[in-house]
Amino acid sequence: MIHRSFLIRCLFVTICMMLTGTLHSLAQDTVIHDDKSDIFREYKTTGTFVLFDVRRNALHLVNSTRAHEPFIPASTFKIANSLIALETGVIKDENEIIPYGGGRTFIKAWAEDMPLRRAFAISNVPVYQELARRIGLDRYRKWLDRLDFGNQSPGQNVETFWLRGPLEISAIDQAKFIAKLAQRQLPLSDRAQSIVADISLLEAKENKKLHGKTGWTTTPHPDIGWFVGWVEMGADIYAFALNIDMASRDDAKKRRLITEKLLAAFGVY
Repeated sequence: MIHRSFLIRCLFVTICMMLTGTLHSLAQDTVIHDDKSDIFREYKTTGTFVLFDVRRNALHLVNSTRAHEPFIPASTFKIANSLIALETGVIKDENEIIPYGGGRTFIKAWAEDMPLRRAFAISNVPVYQELARRIGLDRYRKWLDRLDFGNQSPGQNVETFWLRGPLEISAIDQAKFIAKLAQRQLPLSDRAQSIVADISLLEAKENKKLHGKTGWTTTPHPDIGWFVGWVEMGADIYAFALNIDMASRDDAKKRRLITEKLLAAFGVY
């Protein structure tokens, strides 16, 4: 007769083996490509690039040390901000007109009421600050935690926490967050995720689609420029995140130029 304790030990070992196999299958391959950092030098800047190959569960890093370093997300947070605004119902859809507030603005094109779709495209700060006031700090704390976004800290100023801090996120975490959105796997309604995916579409050609959002923070020095998003190539999804040091306004265009050159180097776009 087989002793009960022996059966229990066998069951325990079996479960451990199954869990080990599951964890191994979920383990993420990380590949360092610091040899591609010459692309940043070509554009006379310093930065990092992360590419997450979703189907192969592989994370590719260029300038890998910086890829782990958190920075203020700036206008790349408009992706998460749009999702939260839609999910909480502070706006009904991407076509609802949102007031900018009537004050003076840094960019002339921001000085008008507009729908979410256009506000996202031109990165309208006053419009998104209006959404932020509607959402409020309490709901931000809840949703930043639920979305596991960066350090999850909105601080005390609801209008500036993603522009001046304390909210910060690394390029690796940006890419992982974006990958979940691209797959509609965030803890949000499919409707909210589909709307934000739609308004983030930048370009479609042949069987490829490029989604993305730039960002630029002037706090602290040096300025930091972002470009995050994803590429759909047939059934494959490649989430990416780039950040660079920006010495002047002329460096703004480098965010997308460097990203597209790196995507091409990886055979993605």
